[in-house]
Amino acid sequence: MSAGSPAAGGDERGGMRAALGGLTTRGRSFLAAGVAAALCAVVLGQSDLLRVGLLLAALPLICVAVLYRTRHRVAGSRRLSPSRVPAGSEARVDLRLDNVSRLPTGLLMVQDHVPYVLGPRPRFVLDRVEPGGRREVSYRVRSDLRGRYPLGPLQLRLNDPFGMCELARSFSAADTLTVIPRTEPLPPVPLPGDAAGYGDGRQRTLALAGDDDVIPRTYRHGDDLRRVHWRSTARYGELMVRREEQPQRPRCTVLLDTRRAAYRGSGPGSAFEWAVSGAASALVHMLERGFSVRLLTDTGTSLPGDGGDGPAGSPQESAESAGLMLDALAVVDHSDGTGLSGACDALRGGGEGLLVAFLGDLDEEQTAVAARMRRRSASAVAFVLDGGLWTAGGAVDDAARERLRGLREAGWTVVPAGPGAALPGLWRKAAREHADFAPAGTTGLSGEWS
Repeated sequence: MSAGSPAAGGDERGGMRAALGGLTTRGRSFLAAGVAAALCAVVLGQSDLLRVGLLLAALPLICVAVLYRTRHRVAGSRRLSPSRVPAGSEARVDLRLDNVSRLPTGLLMVQDHVPYVLGPRPRFVLDRVEPGGRREVSYRVRSDLRGRYPLGPLQLRLNDPFGMCELARSFSAADTLTVIPRTEPLPPVPLPGDAAGYGDGRQRTLALAGDDDVIPRTYRHGDDLRRVHWRSTARYGELMVRREEQPQRPRCTVLLDTRRAAYRGSGPGSAFEWAVSGAASALVHMLERGFSVRLLTDTGTSLPGDGGDGPAGSPQESAESAGLMLDALAVVDHSDGTGLSGACDALRGGGEGLLVAFLGDLDEEQTAVAARMRRRSASAVAFVLDGGLWTAGGAVDDAARERLRGLREAGWTVVPAGPGAALPGLWRKAAREHADFAPAGTTGLSGEWS
């Protein structure tokens, strides 16, 4: 919600010049006719004609002066609902104009400035607004391209009742519409990472802790008597029990490859936009399932919204984390890097939990870097957007198949992604891939990745 009143432009002298520049064709015609009539009256000595000429010339000037003096008498506000929308969805913009003066306005033309990608510039014509009156109009905006788009400032064109002058004034307030990537609901399927990631080895069990390390608390009605800590009970003189374990949130890192050289094409249907949308869908899905999610790019930069490593947070905290990361993905762009070493260095060895990567073209060197990433996470799934698939009639060549085989041998669950592929289907395919290639006796690395 933004509000404001038309801003004055420059000083009084400059503002008056701008007002005179707002004379309409009718106003200029009246002024020219009045001046001509006055000159003819002086030459011919006709006093009556002189009075007519002065009246014709004075009328547009009086309209300019009155319109100029009432430039701050209209207040406006804008409400954007919602302020964050997925690509391809609409947002509603409500405009409200209030006449805060004691005089009625003339004809008003309202125009809001919006980027061309959101649609045509909205214009509205409003009739006379009574003193203290209000007018409300609305329009919708839509973009297939993610990003942050400014809305405003709102511009008014004020007209006098005679149509002699038209004065444009702008409000100072503006709003921002954030268009986030499209997200798809992903199915709950058994995939690697949940069981291994849960607690990530950080949960402290009583079996591993000495008896002296236990922190007891006062007994509460309903506590299991098997958890009574007798040594502390004797020390404090009241019944004490062992504290319940506080399991840590399972961890997941979503890696987005943003290298410019790794993708071909541009626009909403390009491979890069598919990868951005896939990363957004994955992080929202994992946050909804209680994971602590980190969003990482190939440069090693962690985008805002890390879910933290503490106990499972509330749904509101997960929604806030998702919102921060989706806002970051709304404006993420290609990087100028040529490799994945930055992301590899950013991964903490052995404690990353589940790694979900959306990768572009990989050469032999970057395949080796990705193999090292796998050793720094409990389990890893890669959706590879090979350039051969994203060209007209393209297919994965033998070299690309060899690189994918190298990733699988390094422990990755690899799923190629082509144009038009639906991520939910690939999500299920990743589950089948892991079930087919996981060695026997590795149930600890599988669980419900849901």
